Amino acid sequence: MWMTVGTRRFGITLEDNPTARAFMQLLPATLEMAELNSNEKHAALPRTLPTNATRPGKIRMGDLMLYGRDTLVVFYKTFDSPYSYTRIGRVEDAASLEQVLGSGDLRVGFEVQ
Repeated sequence: MWMTVGTRRFGITLEDNPTARAFMQLLPATLEMAELNSNEKHAALPRTLPTNATRPGKIRMGDLMLYGRDTLVVFYKTFDSPYSYTRIGRVEDAASLEQVLGSGDLRVGFEVQ
């Protein structure tokens, strides 16, 4: 799967779980992702997805997660978190994510290879 931000394209490795499979069924999609806490972008999905939320403890730069049942989150910093998420996948080569996602809201595309 691919995530596109402007002219930058990132590969995403998906989890083998019902949430990731359900997310794939929504693609291709372009989402208006809002900035939150200077460490993530999030967007409401058009429908709820199956969940198996856990507390990861540490969020890692590049994590692609579902918060609640219908909020997609892309994390661009590593930090500790008390919140629960369902893992969807991980952005490959995430080192430049913070620079590319930057501050403010933006459009992010998701598509199957």
